[in-house]
Amino acid sequence: MSERTRIALGVFEMMNPSNGMPTWTDPRGRGDDWDRLEYWVDLARMLDAAGFDFLFFADTYGYATLDGAMPEEVAAHGIQFPALDPMLAIAALARETETLGFVVTSPTTVEKPYGTARRFATLDRLTGGRIGWNVVTGSSQATTDELFGITAQLTHDERYDAADEFLDTCLRHWEHSWDDEAEVRDRARGVYADPAGLHRVEVDGAYQRSRGVFAVPPTPQRTPMLFQAGTSDRGRAYAARNAEAVFIQGQSIASAAAHVADIRAQAVRQGRRPDDVKVVTGMTVTVAPTRAEALALRAEYEALLTRADAAVMFAGITGLDLTGLDPDTRVVDLRTDLGQTLVQRYARQNPDMRVGEIIDAFRTKAIRGFQVTGSPEEVADEIEAIVDGSGIDGVMLEPTFGGPDAYRAFIELVLPILAARGRVFPPSGTTLREHLSGAARLAPTHRAHTLRAAEPVR
Repeated sequence: MSERTRIALGVFEMMNPSNGMPTWTDPRGRGDDWDRLEYWVDLARMLDAAGFDFLFFADTYGYATLDGAMPEEVAAHGIQFPALDPMLAIAALARETETLGFVVTSPTTVEKPYGTARRFATLDRLTGGRIGWNVVTGSSQATTDELFGITAQLTHDERYDAADEFLDTCLRHWEHSWDDEAEVRDRARGVYADPAGLHRVEVDGAYQRSRGVFAVPPTPQRTPMLFQAGTSDRGRAYAARNAEAVFIQGQSIASAAAHVADIRAQAVRQGRRPDDVKVVTGMTVTVAPTRAEALALRAEYEALLTRADAAVMFAGITGLDLTGLDPDTRVVDLRTDLGQTLVQRYARQNPDMRVGEIIDAFRTKAIRGFQVTGSPEEVADEIEAIVDGSGIDGVMLEPTFGGPDAYRAFIELVLPILAARGRVFPPSGTTLREHLSGAARLAPTHRAHTLRAAEPVR
């Protein structure tokens, strides 16, 4: 890899008090700020000025449950609860920034394709093409199904089958319902759109039905940049078919490299090019002027995280209540249709890992990726080693105490070193896809181009 290969930069956030494990009580947390629009505006401005590529909002409609009920810890300790809808803030954040992209999570389980397509197309137009969709096929599914009154239960693999149809429907609306020149806005002739350039979308599938003309004219990207975060076997296959950027939570260079190689090999088998899929890893950076100060800061952070909260959060993500299992049970012997991504990751790391060990590992690392702690030079060195050793394209920073201080420290202490080494520099182009892939539109190898709408409406 060229030593001047650019490292893409993102930030991972959730619009709730703590982002992950409860940290909102700490003065450096955002317990008093998370529900103020100005807090998010200030964060977006800071990242935009520093040249970050995107701000990524993870999201879920659900919350952690045990035996179908919300544990007291969820509400009392603020374990990813309560939460706001980040999509409603994107237009305001985009107005206050110039180049920063925004990636928003939206599920294929409880939404409908047309509504999802319309919302993202609206944001693509209002942001000037700076929007991405993190496609998720299920998150806290048991809770979500209850909240939305869904009775039909799908298996892990069936959710991906349904997600394929969901995304296909959206892609037909975005890419094929309007010809490029159909929006004419001709005042002299009194013609807004050329009917001959409009096409009905016709979908009658096992999971989705949609018929009609898309109401939003072509936007700067047409299709929002497609992110996907599943790293289960089926999740990687789905990403290889559909995603333009894949978010992984590699916790070693070897495991990250294996994920990168597998995703890109599968993409090639789908008729795509290896570099059609960008891979971004999660990373928690704890940096201070000296290594000793950084280690002390990291220890202070870990002291906030309790074992009981970790067990509840793990159950909410995987559907597994590990507190009810024998601590000596091997991870590879667990059988569940929920949380396969996380369970498989632990099993791959150590086939002999026991349930009791998961909670302690999860308490300090949760669902996060690389944990990098040290002086500015040490952190920069480790980031370069991770990127160059794994083949990933970028890193997505995750907060420690939940406030903006961790990002500010990275910007002030680490970013200048990486910039001096030619590893980071401001993104080019105006759209999010241009930031990460160099083109404003879906790559010609993407299967979206093989989908078609029906005949012109006239």
